[in-house]
Amino acid sequence: QVQLVESGGGLVQAGGSLRLSCAASENIFRFNAVGWYRQAPGKQRELVARLTRNRTPNYGDSVKGRFTISSDIAKNTVYLQMNNLKPEDTAVYYCQASPNIGTNYWGQGTQVTVSS
Repeated sequence: QVQLVESGGGLVQAGGSLRLSCAASENIFRFNAVGWYRQAPGKQRELVARLTRNRTPNYGDSVKGRFTISSDIAKNTVYLQMNNLKPEDTAVYYCQASPNIGTNYWGQGTQVTVSS
């Protein structure tokens, strides 16, 4: 069982920045994919950004050009740099690691709130 611990969420004004971290209990970079999802109240969980096995980044349309996913293999950590935050980015952000198709591990989530 992979343990994922997110940190870095908080309250920020529109236009500001935050960096989220996801520390894993083992090497997740051999997995099929690792990344970030978010869920706002009353909405479905959606992809924010992820790294595939070959380290190719994928981004949700609403965050392209503003968010950047990166990793530190030595620390088993994935980061999400979020710039130019908007009120609609307010959500609980979850780290996900998928060792193979059909298997997903999730962190407990970290709240991001963007005030207008």
